[in-house]
Amino acid sequence: MGYSRLFKKKGWTYPRKKNNNSRKQLSEIRTRVQFLANCRRDHGCRPSIRPDTLNFSIIRALFGHYYSSLVTKSILFPCGLSTETIIDAGQAAAVECQLLQWNAGQMTIGDEITSPFIQKEETYKEGKDDVSCSRASEDGPDGGENSPIEQVALTVPTTDDPSLPTFTFRTWTLGILACVLLSFVNQFFLYRREPLTVAATCAQIVMVPIGHLMASMITNRVFFKGQKWEFSLNPGPFNVKEHVLATIFANAGAGSVYAIHVVSTVKVFYKKELTFVVALLVVLTSQVLGFGWAGVFRRYLVQPAAMWWPQNLVQVSLFRALHEKEERPRGGLMRNQFFLIAFICSFAYYVFPGYLFPMLSSLSWVCWVFPTSVLAHQLGSGLHGLGIGAVGLDWASISSYLDSPLASPWFATANVAAGFILIMYVITPVTYWLNIFKAKTFPIFSDGLFTYTGQSYNISAVIDQNFRLDIDAYEQEGPLYISTLFAMVYGLCFAGLTAVVVHVLLFHGSDIWQLSISAFEEKTMDVHTKSMRKYKQVPEWWFMCILLLNILATIFICEYYNDQLQLPWWGVLLACGLAIFFTLPMGIIKATTNQTTGLNVISEYIIGYLYPGYPVANICFKVYGYISMKQAITFLQDFKLGHYMKIPPRSMFTAQVFGTVIAAFVHLGTAWWLIETIPDICDRALLPTGSPWTCPSDHVFYDASVIWGLIGPRKIFGDLGYYSSINWFFLVGAIAPVLVWIAQKAFPSQRWIGLINMPVLLGATLNIPPATSVNYTSWVLTGFASGFIAYRYYRDWWSRHNYVLSAALDAGLAFMAVLLYLCLDMEHVTLNWWGSEPDCCPLASCPTAPGVAVKGCPVF
Repeated sequence: MGYSRLFKKKGWTYPRKKNNNSRKQLSEIRTRVQFLANCRRDHGCRPSIRPDTLNFSIIRALFGHYYSSLVTKSILFPCGLSTETIIDAGQAAAVECQLLQWNAGQMTIGDEITSPFIQKEETYKEGKDDVSCSRASEDGPDGGENSPIEQVALTVPTTDDPSLPTFTFRTWTLGILACVLLSFVNQFFLYRREPLTVAATCAQIVMVPIGHLMASMITNRVFFKGQKWEFSLNPGPFNVKEHVLATIFANAGAGSVYAIHVVSTVKVFYKKELTFVVALLVVLTSQVLGFGWAGVFRRYLVQPAAMWWPQNLVQVSLFRALHEKEERPRGGLMRNQFFLIAFICSFAYYVFPGYLFPMLSSLSWVCWVFPTSVLAHQLGSGLHGLGIGAVGLDWASISSYLDSPLASPWFATANVAAGFILIMYVITPVTYWLNIFKAKTFPIFSDGLFTYTGQSYNISAVIDQNFRLDIDAYEQEGPLYISTLFAMVYGLCFAGLTAVVVHVLLFHGSDIWQLSISAFEEKTMDVHTKSMRKYKQVPEWWFMCILLLNILATIFICEYYNDQLQLPWWGVLLACGLAIFFTLPMGIIKATTNQTTGLNVISEYIIGYLYPGYPVANICFKVYGYISMKQAITFLQDFKLGHYMKIPPRSMFTAQVFGTVIAAFVHLGTAWWLIETIPDICDRALLPTGSPWTCPSDHVFYDASVIWGLIGPRKIFGDLGYYSSINWFFLVGAIAPVLVWIAQKAFPSQRWIGLINMPVLLGATLNIPPATSVNYTSWVLTGFASGFIAYRYYRDWWSRHNYVLSAALDAGLAFMAVLLYLCLDMEHVTLNWWGSEPDCCPLASCPTAPGVAVKGCPVF
């Protein structure tokens, strides 16, 4: 279809000049617009062009509604140009020259994003009129300045109203209530087979009608008027800043409290003593320790525009949908309308995978075709095998372990996919069928601990009365074995850690150095950082006081209650050193890719070598070394959310501190109650058939405490162990980013090389187990549809609805899951039919080595 017919079909205005000169100009424009369209199609991003040099209708055809509005308001009208403006042949040639430079790689990504729309003191002529137009000011949104990150520019508003009240009675009430409820619900579901996480977006939605109701009903009387302590319970309409701060409370409740695994492991699996007071102190100190690291690294991970934290854009989009008034686009939906429709659909649909048809969580059709083949079940099972062809039509299955795929940029999704393919479809099959590490004696996909003959390992038989390893009993029981997949996942965890350090040094080292030796200069700030300068910042000494006091308290707890915790004082200091070393590189990866590699494995490895035979000391060291870093990254992510929404930093700090402390109490209280009231919780051998209280995450945590703490890495991965060759992965991880860096320097025109992120690729399978192959395959397919197809070919739709859709799917799923539990699960109303079995691959966990006998499996 030609441009004339296209414009007429769309109902757009079009130049009406009939002279031959205009027709010649139109021919020139068509040629160059086609060139522009080809560039955009081939490279998936907009070139650094000046939109004012093209006809407005063509801009709208190429860039969609968002850019057309931007050009109209910021370029054409202020400069005296109209939507009928046509460039002449000379101007078109200049555009073509700029496009050729971009296509040849002479313009960087930064140039493409940050180039000004209009150059200074540039003059354009149309007919006899001279129009002078200067570049808009960089001091605020009125000049059209925006973030250099395109996803942020499309999603985050640049405006701010400092007069809006923030910490109000409504903020405290809604925030604390949301924090308590989400903490209870998420800890409650964490022990179940499908560990549902109710996201903060659910509370974010519910707060809106309640907030408006409170604004309409609570008295607006001013107390202590004219005095220093003057306040009002109702300072005006419920506003977005109150909503953001209340959501920060909810974020604290929605996150998991990692130290609860220590409680479950000691009390449930080892069946040893751990008092409530000691458990509470461990939970509180481990949660709050991360504030110190967050304060140290704010200037590196919050203020720079390049640290854009993709997950935050989901909540920003939802805030805008819930608060901003917008006109309905022609032929489309407003954000809040779209959210409501998607929410209802998600809510209604989850009754199928959540109750009526659980098989939708993992459709492993290969097992249906070959119901008696062990090989087919190993290949096709989405829950216990390689997951070839398996797919989950369940948002819980898609987002349960890797967060929302809609929030992941496509290059990060592609790196995760490459890492998953590497471990699941290359390394695992090769090692299994070559019988490396006696792979065929054990299941192909398992987090279990085994003996030499493939039977489950009796852990209780090798523990003495002092809660240490009984060497004689261990020698009698024999060495401990794990599945080859489990061993390979550990190897990639090793590789991912060294890759993080080397990658950050090579690709971000100079930026870190510049930020370390100088304060932020004006030129390094984006519009959001400039807007935040008007607010009082959180002093560094606040963070330092929390950090030092918390470290001293942790040392005291570990020494005073050493009979229960086993961790010596030097272990606490070593854990803190490990956390502060990795917080910056891990934070950079998380802030730019929405993926991260944990410290759980390396922390277990280090303390296991230095202090073997003490399982509780091992898991406590892991909690203080790993979770303090994880909490720091969570705090920094929340700080960035406040940064985007222009929330005063001191208000953010207060909400985070109170939310974290409240969440710690509620999480521990809920876990303690469940452990004391549910018989045989987490014991899969003693639980009734079909019981949901199987504790998948706690089983992995317990297995790790046995491998790294009780028995120790030297007897498994060291010179005394069967898996010592896994240590070569440390070297592999260190070399891999160097190869990418060299390739990028050698082939600068190949832009795709720079998108290879080795920490993400090698650390992609960190969540396996308990995550399964169907979680990854479904996540990658959904991420491809959003981050590649929608982002590249339906950019206007993506910019308006992508993150809103993610929030709606989360919210609909969570509300229906809670409703199903309250109405059906608690009343023990169940369905038993062939669709109730999630996988239908019973032979996937069978060993294939000759002579190995396992219940329910054929003997080869």
